[in-house]
Amino acid sequence: IPLLESSSSNLVAVSKVLYETMTTSDRNKRLELIRQIENLEHKGDEITHTIFNELASTFITPFDREDVQYLAAGLDDIIDYIHGSAKRLELYKINPIHPSMVKIAELILQCANELNNAVGSLRSMRNTPRIRESLVKVNSIENHADDIFDNAVARLFEDEKNAVEIIKIKEVLSALETATDKCEDVANAIETIIVKNS
Repeated sequence: IPLLESSSSNLVAVSKVLYETMTTSDRNKRLELIRQIENLEHKGDEITHTIFNELASTFITPFDREDVQYLAAGLDDIIDYIHGSAKRLELYKINPIHPSMVKIAELILQCANELNNAVGSLRSMRNTPRIRESLVKVNSIENHADDIFDNAVARLFEDEKNAVEIIKIKEVLSALETATDKCEDVANAIETIIVKNS
């Protein structure tokens, strides 16, 4: 459990840096923040790797081995998509940042905080209503992100005349939106653990 907590708090850290990356207008600062995301992504990989190694060697786990694995992999996936979207900002030299990217980055941060609360509460399992509340929030945030993504893409096709720009912006939005889908996957993994252990 402590390793899962490290993983979910690392997710919060990455999400905060992502939001800063999207909101800064200073390009050098942005590149610096993207480096930070890269470092946190490596840190996340290491935590996930450790979790998998421990699962392989530990005889007794607090929850089903598969569920822990699924949860750890899910947290890792979210961070991978955050990293992917940040990397594309740099590769495609996106400037200025599209307002919808800022909005979805903000939603990812909200999801990260809710998931971190939920993972932190798994230790005692006493507060399942609070965990469920967080999971419900994640689901509704994910729906909200879908709407923002769909509307942003529709507007892009209307307003943006440059096809290359459309592709660049859509790629970043798509990676961000997938990060919120992965948050929902993690919420489902936590729900599975609660159901089995309550």
